[in-house]
Amino acid sequence: MSEKRGFTLVELMIVVSLLGILAALVIPHFGSNTSEAKTSALSSNLATIRKQIELYRHHHEERLPAKVGEADGDFTRRMTTKTDAMGDPGSEFGPYFLRMPTNPFNNLATVRVGDAAAGANTHGWRFDPLTGQFQADDNLDANGDGVVDHATF
Repeated sequence: MSEKRGFTLVELMIVVSLLGILAALVIPHFGSNTSEAKTSALSSNLATIRKQIELYRHHHEERLPAKVGEADGDFTRRMTTKTDAMGDPGSEFGPYFLRMPTNPFNNLATVRVGDAAAGANTHGWRFDPLTGQFQADDNLDANGDGVVDHATF
């Protein structure tokens, strides 16, 4: 008499249940790692952009990449194309980026010049043409304290 070997339906259901329980325990840990990775990417992007703004200032006689009243695209154009010493299209300096980095929290790469404080979430970034301050423009408030998390990065 030949004996058939295999798993019973009950055994298979127990294994599937155990895998489900393990998955429920492990998956939340991936969520926090994703948030940490985004925060790290944001910090790295901000450091790189700020260094490139300083290089732009050095090349352009202490001028910032955008002035009060200029359009949002002026900053991006000056940072991603070649310019002359005055910041106009030319061939002396730049480009400082091939394209603007993306804010990992709202997936936007656009730059807002001036206007309201950072945290409006209308663009990826905010540049203050008066102070030269460059910030993330997302509105993440993870702890619910009413203060945008990345405005002070």
